[in-house]
Amino acid sequence: MDGDGSQLPAPGGSSAHGHAHGHGRVKALDTLDELDRKIIVALQHDGRASWTAIADMVGSSTATVARRGQQLVADGIVRIAVVPALGSSGQVDSFLVRLNCRPGTQLDVAAALVAHADVRFLTLVTGQYDIIAELVVSGGAAHYPTLIQSLQSIAGIRRWRSDIIMHVYKVRHDWSRQLFAETMRLPEALEAEKTSLVDPEWCEPAHFDDADRRLLAELRSDGRASFQTVGDRMGMNESSVRRRFDRLRSKGCVDILTLVPAAALGMGAETLLLVRVAPDRLQSVAQALSEYPAVRYLAAILDDNSLFCEVITPSVAELNEFISRTLALLDGVEGWTGAMELLYLKRGFVETPWWRTQVGYPAKPDAVGA
Repeated sequence: MDGDGSQLPAPGGSSAHGHAHGHGRVKALDTLDELDRKIIVALQHDGRASWTAIADMVGSSTATVARRGQQLVADGIVRIAVVPALGSSGQVDSFLVRLNCRPGTQLDVAAALVAHADVRFLTLVTGQYDIIAELVVSGGAAHYPTLIQSLQSIAGIRRWRSDIIMHVYKVRHDWSRQLFAETMRLPEALEAEKTSLVDPEWCEPAHFDDADRRLLAELRSDGRASFQTVGDRMGMNESSVRRRFDRLRSKGCVDILTLVPAAALGMGAETLLLVRVAPDRLQSVAQALSEYPAVRYLAAILDDNSLFCEVITPSVAELNEFISRTLALLDGVEGWTGAMELLYLKRGFVETPWWRTQVGYPAKPDAVGA
């Protein structure tokens, strides 16, 4: 195995609604040292790597790495989850959704959207929108109108704009590897980067049975649970659970997510860019952008010959360097709009463990007293 006027409460404070603080505490990110950050980078590379393997990557003892790593999870800085790969349950289409909210309702709208299983990614942003999210529609785009009926009725939503995501060029779950690429012993990636939204050569529904889905349900809540622990819960032996997981992983049927605030790694600027591109240069611009380590996600959307791009940099200065010396000079780029990510609440269908405490929003009912 092992919108205008929307307000965010100050971190750690109570909200404008008088809500109680979220459950638990998030350790101050500025108390993390270099070893903590290296452990996080290693966990992003492979969230289920053994502590011994991670110790080898970071150059420390297994006992120290295990203690530090377990504390990072306990403090709510890191969450590790194993989830089925996108499209593993059948045909899906994804939509980029941009929302404006009535003043003072941004957090409540975001919390309501996070609770929906079809929301894969959600973040609060600056700029002309208040919330940007990705909505995954099972069965394909034809089912989108039915799905959004309930979502668009959430109290506080003032404007809803959506565009279909036509093609995903890049997704990197281990975007942090750029930080210590020269000083850490990171092995080659265990999984090839996915280059399309649903690739027929990747996972198919037939690759799963009921026991496989029970296995992934266990690992969703605790992505580092041992195969023995999962087997005990499922009434199966450890070797059977291990074989099932290894088979699913080899077929590309699982994503192992290590969720962490970029600020924990000293990455102070998470930015979403909508890049307008000349129609005949779309592919070449996408290819060029996908080669930059700072680009975590890159996809083409239907509207206005645009590429949707998530960039993670250490600071606004580095972001400016990327925009002025890279993006602006690419042949075919006609312009862009951007938004800084203030707080992301969900990624890969998994809610982040820190957002409620960070902004003083109440814990989910099942977390109270946990």
